[in-house]
Amino acid sequence: MDKNSNSDEQKIAAALDRLVCSGTMQSKDQSLLRHFYEEVRDALIKEHQLLKPFFELFTQFLKLVEEQFHTPYSFPPYHQKVRKPFDYYRFGLNFIRLLIDLPRSNVFRLDLAAQIESQLQNGDNVILFANHQTEPDPQAISILLEQTHPDLAEKIIYVAGERVVTDPLAIPFSMGCDLLCIYSKRYINHPIERKAEKQMHNKHTMECMCRLLSEGGKVIYVAPSGGRDRRNANGVIEVAPFDPQSIEMFYLMARKAKKTTHFYPLTLATYELLPPPETIQLEIGETRMAKLTRIYLSFSSEFSMEQFPGSDESDKNERRKNRALAIWKIVNQEHQRLINL
Repeated sequence: MDKNSNSDEQKIAAALDRLVCSGTMQSKDQSLLRHFYEEVRDALIKEHQLLKPFFELFTQFLKLVEEQFHTPYSFPPYHQKVRKPFDYYRFGLNFIRLLIDLPRSNVFRLDLAAQIESQLQNGDNVILFANHQTEPDPQAISILLEQTHPDLAEKIIYVAGERVVTDPLAIPFSMGCDLLCIYSKRYINHPIERKAEKQMHNKHTMECMCRLLSEGGKVIYVAPSGGRDRRNANGVIEVAPFDPQSIEMFYLMARKAKKTTHFYPLTLATYELLPPPETIQLEIGETRMAKLTRIYLSFSSEFSMEQFPGSDESDKNERRKNRALAIWKIVNQEHQRLINL
């Protein structure tokens, strides 16, 4: 690295030290932040990328993180992306774009993206049943669509879990997204004394979602797995199973809205960008690994919520399981194709 890079590094190191010395953050938080910085920096160095844009963006990121420690942003059940006075949406895209090998990345079935846009323009709703692999999946999706369907990219509302709206390192990216904030079943009992509060929050989120669907023209991304995909014991990335109850809930809410709602499986292959921890952890704050990598996004044909393999099952619970499995198989099969490209 040149002298200017060394100077930038020293400034960032000094800023990190200052955050701890001032009492703004604990040494554990500083360690996580420093590790994230080193991961992204080293990933860029490995691929011979210019570091100047990264230093500028990370300096901005430090300021945004510091704000969260001083005055944490409180996410309402329905959060709309913050564009003024600071454009968090554009910041998130610019930061994550550093780690994406765009020339080798791709989006498949853009004809379906055009079909979705047409349905939204007609006032219909679209729900995307997708897998989820990295924290910045929303930014990854927008980056992959920004050249061909930027309006669709900006319209997507993401169903978001607790972690991305409470972790100070994730919040600056989350503030740039439209989010329906919900506590997943995995974390609703942790801690147990907040269970009732979390259930009430979820109730309000569902009410917001019903209102949005009743307005029409909304596109919502949901990961029915309730979490990110992980590697199995053999090191193979597996698409996490889809929860039948989650899919049923969205179907019932869509029907209640009395607006036509279309359902599409959506497949992401973004795992290497920012892999999740090897094991699920309840505590907020995780070590982040980073890699400059190619990523993929693939739309699959509209899915019939009434006609699918196993839809003739008389038992409603088994029928719901069959539906969830049918959607998962579409996503899983496409994921297997993408990771073998």
